[in-house]
Amino acid sequence: MLDLEVVPERSLGNEQWEFALGMPLAQAISILQKHCRIIKNVQVLYSEQTPLSHDLILNLTQDGIKLLFDACNQRLKVIEVYDMTKVKLKYCGVHFNSQAIAPTIEQIDQSFGATHPGVYNAAEQLFHLNFRGLSFSFQLDSWSEAPKYELFYLDGLTFSTGLQIPHGATVKRMFIYTGNSLQDTKAPGMPLACFLGNVLVLAPPCAYAKVRTLESSIYFGDSCQDVLSALGSPHKVFYKSEDKMKIHSPSPHKQVPSKCNDYFFNYFTLGVDILFDATTHLVKKFVLHTNFPGHYNFNIYHRCDFKIPLVVKTGRCPPTPWDHIQQLLGHPMEKPVVLHRSSSANNTNPFGSTFCFGLQRMIFEVMQNKHIASVTLYGSPRPSAQARTGPHAPPAFTPILPPLSSVHI
Repeated sequence: MLDLEVVPERSLGNEQWEFALGMPLAQAISILQKHCRIIKNVQVLYSEQTPLSHDLILNLTQDGIKLLFDACNQRLKVIEVYDMTKVKLKYCGVHFNSQAIAPTIEQIDQSFGATHPGVYNAAEQLFHLNFRGLSFSFQLDSWSEAPKYELFYLDGLTFSTGLQIPHGATVKRMFIYTGNSLQDTKAPGMPLACFLGNVLVLAPPCAYAKVRTLESSIYFGDSCQDVLSALGSPHKVFYKSEDKMKIHSPSPHKQVPSKCNDYFFNYFTLGVDILFDATTHLVKKFVLHTNFPGHYNFNIYHRCDFKIPLVVKTGRCPPTPWDHIQQLLGHPMEKPVVLHRSSSANNTNPFGSTFCFGLQRMIFEVMQNKHIASVTLYGSPRPSAQARTGPHAPPAFTPILPPLSSVHI
């Protein structure tokens, strides 16, 4: 049984690991994979047809815990403990829920102190007691236990102390979130702990400290050295063994086979792949990943939060579905290329095929639910280093660090 520390409005964890509000989905899954011998039977819950309309949930069935992630930015929004019997919980080092200590209303009041009057939901027969960043739901067994208003009198005036929960009622669910309201909460920004020590403090924290973001631009035709200077070393370098899309070129049989292979710089935490030409070692393509659940590459990349500014209207990906993109950019002139993915020739892809559409020097990989899985940008390389500052400079890949990347084309 897990023994976890509750930190209101921040996290749930122990000395080895911590689920912190604002944590990216990939980091939470990494924790679960690292401790798979202790944390077992984890489910991934999402809406297959409308993935942006519902939270993405990691359900720790063995431990009675749900991690709710914002569907758009894929950061941890709410931590829910829905089965108090499967986990030990403590606050400031003192247990308030364990096999020996029942999480009654008296125990919660002793551990967390006073708070505002609770809210009673008659339909669910639940009494909600709220602290800042923390809520408890108490199960009432019968209507006779429904909480009552208690009144007191002072100087001839009548005051209400609010709803009073019956003595001995136990906690059914616990929620950790940001702010004062569970219904209005949003996923906060990434906490410093999620940067894994890659944080530089230029000045001591103070009330008037300004947060600076670092911005770097990468252009078509940039060299490997330019990319390394802007983004650092990639997580992986992948060499293409063959180009399966070459058959769709006008004269594939006339192309001379290359003795060298093009190669990718894979930046998994940015959700970006950068393709270099094998001969010139210059950037020729960018691949931007949306990390939608239900895609073959889910959880390999973090979500790349990129934008595509247009001349008349503005579009945003990945939240913009394919039907809306066609209204903004026009409809493809040719039929899509069907993309099949599998780890080997004998394995099948449980998520099915995707469809690749070409529009305005971009390739949109569209899932069967009409959402964008990835966008590939390709263009002619700049003739020289001076083209960066010229009036007709090629599109640039512009990551904003931290925490996510942004692409303007």
